[in-house]
Amino acid sequence: MGGRYLNQTPAGWAFRLHRLSGLALTLFLPVHFCLLSLALTGPEGLEAGLAWTHTPLVRIAELVLIALLSLHLAGGLRLLAIEFLGAASRQLLLLILAWLSCGVVVLLAAWRLT
Repeated sequence: MGGRYLNQTPAGWAFRLHRLSGLALTLFLPVHFCLLSLALTGPEGLEAGLAWTHTPLVRIAELVLIALLSLHLAGGLRLLAIEFLGAASRQLLLLILAWLSCGVVVLLAAWRLT
């Protein structure tokens, strides 16, 4: 990295994960809008789009999406706790709680999708 210092603290990792999950969610939006636009073409287009969502690859992508959403939400709540509750001294605890909550949401989603 050209001699730059990489922040290897829990706060640094949380920052990177929050940014990456936000970027991935942003990249998902055009795909989502494209699929929604199929509904405007008529019932055949909508049925074709819905049939595509039942493939195994899309099921896995749904789980990844749920993981990204829960990770981004947990990271955002962590930031709010730091900013408004003065919890900056408990970075590691907040990060662990964020990851645990993300894991619980993903496990529940996996159970529900099967």
